[in-house]
Amino acid sequence: MASSRVASRYAKALLDLSIEQNSLDKVNADMLNLASLCRESKDLSNLLKSPIIDKNKKVDAFNAVFGKDMDKMSLGFFQLIVKNSRADIVAEIAESFVALYKEHNGMLDVYLTSAVPLEAKTKDQIVAKIQQNFDGKITLHESIDDTLIGGFVVKINDKQIDASIASQLSNLKNILLN
Repeated sequence: MASSRVASRYAKALLDLSIEQNSLDKVNADMLNLASLCRESKDLSNLLKSPIIDKNKKVDAFNAVFGKDMDKMSLGFFQLIVKNSRADIVAEIAESFVALYKEHNGMLDVYLTSAVPLEAKTKDQIVAKIQQNFDGKITLHESIDDTLIGGFVVKINDKQIDASIASQLSNLKNILLN
């Protein structure tokens, strides 16, 4: 929890700086790439989290891997993070930045899980209903989970709408048992 707050603060500072320097989209692309690589590469994650590896060696390794592709602001920001002994939360900072970027640009990720693939008309109705309460661009992420039996579950940020048969059966079971 404490590292999440710190990561959020660093991400907010980077967002403000990138807005000021007119490099918001470049920095976002860097943070998307960095977050993805941290999730996929155990070696990179271990390098960043290792207290044994010297700060300068971390910076050198980071520059060797990302130096040519990454924006100068993103590289400088990483060097600041390492100097402040926060290299272990680089992935969290990158993910926080991406979330702040989406919020800043009025983008919303909606996660729709259903028991079977939904028809385009049904998806459009769900998106239209969400659009009534949100001004911005909605990105729909779909997945299939046959354990839902039927219906769907919609997740938006920290809210969840569960209209699945499995959930309704569970609720009915709890009512009958009480």
